Amino acid sequence: MTRILRQRRFALIVFLLCLGAAAAGPLGAQAKALTPKPSPAPRLNGPSIYGCRPGSPFAYTIPATGDRPMEFSAAGLPSGLKLDKKTGRITGVLARKGTYQVKLRAKNALGAAEKSFRIVAGDRLALTPPMGWSSWYMAYTNISDKMIRAQAEAMASSGLINHGYTYVNIDDGWNIKLDSTDPAIGGELRDAAGNLRSNANFPDMKALCDAVHSLGLKIGIYISPGPSTCAGYAGSYGHEEQDARQFAAWGFDFLKYDWCNYSKVAPDKSLESLKKPYILMRAALDKVKRDMVYNLCQYGMGSVWEWGREVGGNYWRTTGDLGIPPEDKSLWTSMSRIGFGQAGKEKFAGPGGWNDPDNILLGSILWDDKLVPAPLTPDEQYTYMSLWALLSAPLIFGGDMTQLDDFTLGLLGNDEVIEVNQDALGKQAAPVSKINDCEVWVKDMEDGSKAVGLFNRGGSVTTVTARWQDLGITGKWMVRDAWRQYDWGVFENWFTQKVNKHGAVLLRLRPAAPAPAPK
Repeated sequence: MTRILRQRRFALIVFLLCLGAAAAGPLGAQAKALTPKPSPAPRLNGPSIYGCRPGSPFAYTIPATGDRPMEFSAAGLPSGLKLDKKTGRITGVLARKGTYQVKLRAKNALGAAEKSFRIVAGDRLALTPPMGWSSWYMAYTNISDKMIRAQAEAMASSGLINHGYTYVNIDDGWNIKLDSTDPAIGGELRDAAGNLRSNANFPDMKALCDAVHSLGLKIGIYISPGPSTCAGYAGSYGHEEQDARQFAAWGFDFLKYDWCNYSKVAPDKSLESLKKPYILMRAALDKVKRDMVYNLCQYGMGSVWEWGREVGGNYWRTTGDLGIPPEDKSLWTSMSRIGFGQAGKEKFAGPGGWNDPDNILLGSILWDDKLVPAPLTPDEQYTYMSLWALLSAPLIFGGDMTQLDDFTLGLLGNDEVIEVNQDALGKQAAPVSKINDCEVWVKDMEDGSKAVGLFNRGGSVTTVTARWQDLGITGKWMVRDAWRQYDWGVFENWFTQKVNKHGAVLLRLRPAAPAPAPK
């Protein structure tokens, strides 16, 4: 009788859960943001761990939502670092290696919030997946100083900075194009001393870096190890150390190193040839006194996930460009193939080195050479972000930050979803169940909880079930909807949800607290 009552209770919960999904949208067709608006009271966001190198300039902006003005403090901040109490920016230089335990605090007129934060000064950066923006998928090479500044200002003014978005990355098209007669992008590739020259669209790279830094953000640069980049602009071949010094002198914090025309130097693509240019630039970056996250972009050749960490990469592309339309010109086809194709690579990802299935193509992007809203249904967009969060993929937004709507901001700025991605344990999710077009993926979290994705890749509404035996757990677990930031309650043995076509549900499971003993 108890079992029958339990089953009836479970059926009622599932019915109400599904009814709630239909009412709340957009696990249906209407683009309505599931993410609740941030509370006006303080909330400290971002990772609980941060890596830096001793002797390099330190810069970290504490991500926090809530009404301003807000006052920040940092108990246990090590010698050499200082905090701006009004902006939450920590700067300075750490002299020695070590792990420093800091207690961050933010308060405003409505309350206060605290968070434990570990600063690890050592040899590794990117202890959690980098978060930011890149110019390529919204502009290709049609970029300028003015555009980059506008994107950086939008990252700050939109509030994305308060959720942990940090890097503003310039992609191909910033320097001199080989053999170009266009005065805006043509000219001598390098100056008399052999230093790279930016083109006329970027008149002062150091001033641009300073402007982005003044917002509490970081800035990235792009080049190829070959004689030219993908779009035919000057590459680093033969000037690796000089270019690393130049990037550091300008003030860059990130380097995307894109294979492209290096094939002209190493046409055989042997494993040794694939590694060589990345080892060379890694050694050059190690000689400069600046922390630069190192992105290996070579499209997964030679199973780069197996050796990207070995050559000093902080993350590495595992695939070709997601943003090149497939034959059916379906972004869903491209994203689904690449995202779910990360299964099996999870053992190679972790703190300091991440698998990269490419950028997040949401909002306004270039698709089929037109700047348009990303051609994805709301369900497909939730699948995109849920999957990238579970994959511990770098969250690099590819859309126009000056055209963000509430729906896209909700997709990018859900702090419980970002927590899944930024977890300090650094595990990449793996699939544990696949029935027809339905898949269940699970990611272990540092606090012992489980992040679980229920995915329906099929063409109609389908029930997807997470079974405890597949997740490797037993007993009673509290089930929370990460997107809605809502507890569904305590469940035992399984949890079931109806999921729309191409849709997803992202859950966080925590062991249920035992019932209090009777008095």
